[in-house]
Amino acid sequence: MTLKIYGTPMSPFVRKVRACMHEKGLDYEIDPVSPFDPPEGWRTLSPLGRVPVLRDTDVGTEGADGTLSDSSAICVYLERIAPQPPLYPADPFQHARACWLEEFADTELAVRIGFGILRTVIAAPLNGEAADWETAEATVREKLPRSFAYLEGQLDDGVEFLCGDALSIADIAITAQLIGFRHAGFQIDTATYPKLHIWLERMLGRRSIASLVAEDRERLGEHSRL
Repeated sequence: MTLKIYGTPMSPFVRKVRACMHEKGLDYEIDPVSPFDPPEGWRTLSPLGRVPVLRDTDVGTEGADGTLSDSSAICVYLERIAPQPPLYPADPFQHARACWLEEFADTELAVRIGFGILRTVIAAPLNGEAADWETAEATVREKLPRSFAYLEGQLDDGVEFLCGDALSIADIAITAQLIGFRHAGFQIDTATYPKLHIWLERMLGRRSIASLVAEDRERLGEHSRL
């Protein structure tokens, strides 16, 4: 089996898929496609023009054959072809809850952090533009507290993971988004969100996550403050 990811490694959605693959011990290749400057025919592989796209060469090697777009669909596929270790809880309620928290990460957090922080103080300098710290700081001050308060409420005291007693797609998806928050130099307020802070530090210490963070730092150089 040869698995190939199309997408820029700095994308939180690519990061989510790669973290799942690392947890499952899956080998893969990565083709650094940018959705802002995609190759010809990209919409054939990604109808919405987004990243990532996964290709399983056992299924198809040309065109859209063997490809899947959307990080959530890709992660479900990975779970089916490599069920160990499971990243979706066996308990029906916790399974559904993990899927909901993944959706929360991919929508609520992605919009807040992506537009308010990543584009303003990470992507802008990389593109030769001035960083917009005013917008980033306003996002942290005005828009993220509600999201962080919600996540704080999802964590029980002394519990290591968001859903059940093992790592799940919920932990991976939310961490994938919060890494961008941290790259910009922001921290979870330990006094206001103590459980969220502890959980994130624990997640950042996992080998599957730490290796991706290290790659990001190398790419960003002085622009990473994590």
